[in-house]
Amino acid sequence: MYVEKDTISEDLKELLALPHHVKSFAKDSYLFQEGDKIQHLFFLTKGKVQLNKVSSDGRELTLRICGEGQLLGEVYLYSPDANYMLDAKVKEDATCYMFPIKELENELQHNPKLAAAFMKWMCLNQQKTQTRFRDLLLNGKKGALYSTLIRLTNSYGVEKAEGILIDVHLTNQDLANFCGMAREVTNRMLADLKKQQVVSTMDGKLLVRDVAYLKNEIQCEHCPLTLCRID
Repeated sequence: MYVEKDTISEDLKELLALPHHVKSFAKDSYLFQEGDKIQHLFFLTKGKVQLNKVSSDGRELTLRICGEGQLLGEVYLYSPDANYMLDAKVKEDATCYMFPIKELENELQHNPKLAAAFMKWMCLNQQKTQTRFRDLLLNGKKGALYSTLIRLTNSYGVEKAEGILIDVHLTNQDLANFCGMAREVTNRMLADLKKQQVVSTMDGKLLVRDVAYLKNEIQCEHCPLTLCRID
């Protein structure tokens, strides 16, 4: 089942009035990279950004794709020496509001309502990440791919007569990065799903014809749709 795009909540919109500057980023550039000092919280007004983790052997694991109207930054408040633990790579040309962390910390100290909303946002992101790792670690390669496809339908799904179109351009390498496995393995698994007519393609994008099959195969726990997402 598709749920509307996850955008900033009403309680967090006060953030947009805080001091900030606007910056544009070209595709394949970075908002920040692992190891950089945490200096800003970002609000996307245009484009898409991938949050990735690169292992010591060079393998890339994509955790989320953030889009217009979303906050990102994986920030640690009141920790002056904290560094980013992920890469934020621009997938489509992006424009962001950049809020200095110091300004954010000062505002949260004096605005309990905004502080509570911000903590709720941070907890939700942590839960999303935890459920992603659960899928990857406990369900094997099949579970990793199938759960990723389910999450993509929840985040970017568009209902069609034939099924649910994942309305974002993804290569097989992109899918492999979401699952933390080799592209060749992803290719074989997608080919099998296409033979079974569980998935197909439409206008160069993936069409999931049978979401129920994917859920049954991984014994889906039917998590809240706010968590079962890729954004």
